[in-house]
Amino acid sequence: MFTQQFFIEGLGCASYFIADEKTQTAAVIDPDRDVQKYLDAANERGLKITHIIETHLHADHVSGNTELAARLQAQGQAANVYLPENSDAKFPHIALREGETLTLGSLEFQILATPGHTPESITLLIRDTARGMEPALAFTGDTLFVGDVGRPDLVGADAARKLAGEMYDSLQTKLLPLADGLMIYPGHGAGSLCGRAMATMRVSTLGYERHTNPALLPRTRDEFVIFNTTDLPEQPANNKRIKAMNRQGPRVLGEIVPRALSVQQAVSHFQRGAGLLDTRAKPNYVARHIPGAVHLELNDQLSNRVGVLLPPDAQVVLLLDDPADYTRVVYMLARVGFENVAGYLENLEEWEARGYPVTSGDVQDIDARELENRIANDARVVVLDVREAWEFRNGHVPNAKLIPLGQLHTRYAELDPEMPTAVICQTGSRSQTAAALLAQKGFKQIFNVRDGTAGWKQRGFPMEA
Repeated sequence: MFTQQFFIEGLGCASYFIADEKTQTAAVIDPDRDVQKYLDAANERGLKITHIIETHLHADHVSGNTELAARLQAQGQAANVYLPENSDAKFPHIALREGETLTLGSLEFQILATPGHTPESITLLIRDTARGMEPALAFTGDTLFVGDVGRPDLVGADAARKLAGEMYDSLQTKLLPLADGLMIYPGHGAGSLCGRAMATMRVSTLGYERHTNPALLPRTRDEFVIFNTTDLPEQPANNKRIKAMNRQGPRVLGEIVPRALSVQQAVSHFQRGAGLLDTRAKPNYVARHIPGAVHLELNDQLSNRVGVLLPPDAQVVLLLDDPADYTRVVYMLARVGFENVAGYLENLEEWEARGYPVTSGDVQDIDARELENRIANDARVVVLDVREAWEFRNGHVPNAKLIPLGQLHTRYAELDPEMPTAVICQTGSRSQTAAALLAQKGFKQIFNVRDGTAGWKQRGFPMEA
């Protein structure tokens, strides 16, 4: 048996390649849209992918199941797509039912229905019959993570308590009775919004989780429901649309070919309603950028944050530091449902030379000490905290207004664009995204507190709870 994990930083998504090398057959579990890595893994070891399996319908990223199946078909191969039986998927697939077993050479995949994160969630319990009949590992999807369990509210707040109860039952009756040595391969890790406290370690054992995972501490069912529905992080942006795309069957992207746009071509797209996504490094954006651009640095958080800044159906023009980044950015957008990329603006200098507007300085970086000084000397300064409510409750700048980042695109009208606005989070990352959104909306004077609440607290300034 050969296994390999693939992990997407930022989104925290884990997918898996598992193979029986004797029969040279392989399965891919929970693939993301950039499927070339799975094809490469198969080619490197002389294997044939025959199974593409989903543990549930994802809400934080668009699956690569149809993409991988199409790419294999183009190579003259055939692989079936498998989904849990009550996923209500609308595209060709084979339904997986509780108690069924898939066979891959000497490997047996036993299907355990483990609802809780979603109603259709399953766990794949793997036996290598060439070595014995004890389960060797479990692909737990979004049921059991390292250090956490799946959140129950992504299918709707009304269903959360019911699903939290089902999560308790899944853990107590399906997973916890298994042996301590069982390897746990979760569907997400640190950075994901599908849980709230995942560890940075990406695989574990059931015994280790039994003794260290806070979600597995002894509780009654009612106590667990309260625990599993309290202090949840912001929901993944665009999650309902992503889930609908996964249910309908993701569109096959095919080969990603970079498209350079002249100034005139870009202007034509803007006139038809396209948005401009500027992914350049922050110093380059601050020095000079196109008014109205959405700024998200090309880093691991781009996929998580684009959904709070751009409408999902908008056509997008990119502005890049390096055209070689084009394919990477397109996949980062496609993973969260943004599929309509027109191309990238080839030359900002030409844009400016032709008399089109550029600007700078609409967002100013300050530190916590400068913020304290501005508050003391200007009663008009509004402090906007874009952290989550539970973070805010644990301590914030006095008189700060809370609007979590994920809600800002619908609630920015609660603020006065004429007032100086200082945006703060924990460390200056989320606040930079929020400040760029306020600049796009025409706010006149915006400050990003680059060291965040952590810097404010470190300097001993007063905190309010």
